[in-house]
Amino acid sequence: MRGPAALPPAQTWLPLVARALEEDVGPGDITSALVIPAEQQGVGVIEARAPILVCGLELARAVFAALDPELSFERCAAEGERADAGSVIARLRGAMRPLLAGERAALNFLMRLCGVATHTRRFVDAVAGTGASILDTRKTLPGWRTLDKYATAVGGALNHRTGLYDGILLKDNHVALAGGVAQAVKAARAGRADHLRIQVEVESLADALAAVDAGADSLLLDNMSLDAIREVADRLRERVLLEVSGGVRLENVRRIAETGVQRISIGALTHSAPAADLSLEITAVHKGRAS
Repeated sequence: MRGPAALPPAQTWLPLVARALEEDVGPGDITSALVIPAEQQGVGVIEARAPILVCGLELARAVFAALDPELSFERCAAEGERADAGSVIARLRGAMRPLLAGERAALNFLMRLCGVATHTRRFVDAVAGTGASILDTRKTLPGWRTLDKYATAVGGALNHRTGLYDGILLKDNHVALAGGVAQAVKAARAGRADHLRIQVEVESLADALAAVDAGADSLLLDNMSLDAIREVADRLRERVLLEVSGGVRLENVRRIAETGVQRISIGALTHSAPAADLSLEITAVHKGRAS
């Protein structure tokens, strides 16, 4: 069993935190400055308004820490933990002005990351017991790739290649420009680094057989019917790693998994994940420092 997903290095996402505060807070929260005394202290909670998978608490903490290092941020749920509607996932104590100034940016990070993790877990749960794994893709929000892939991992998916630089995937355009499946695979094998496996996108059994005979390590079965997927799986699953992509939905993902393929990659994990419904509520106000 895989361990917990590792949060990406801070240098990959701290600039996003700074940018989020720059665009939202700018030179200052003028509303709070007008109506909230500078010394006002209190307690706020971040809670789920619908069932979610918790993801991104460290980014929310970083938002508030950037505004006021003395704000207390208490995690009330673990990354990857399911939270029901009404559950408190974090509690904050301290000055009200920075707490309210960071509210929107912190919730924006949590809505995105919890949303991706929650959506991913639905697919992972749907194929439980079949032996198939769910994978993410490069269809991520620009600038957010490490975070989007972190969220899918928290949701239980495997991370596919991070970019064009760390994996060989011969897609239809590569195959066409190389002159055919066999030619593309042979060219990739001739020049690849030893540790890189070769995956080929195919749309028919004939292309699948040609790719394997040429030395492909893995096949990406793209937008194929269930019957066609099953035919390829019956012929080749003992020889190569088989991955399905294209047209995968919650309604059909289990049927795809039951064909015998080992992996199913889904762009919708990141490009179509609904935002999680969360809120920040003030639960107590104090004249001095919050207790």
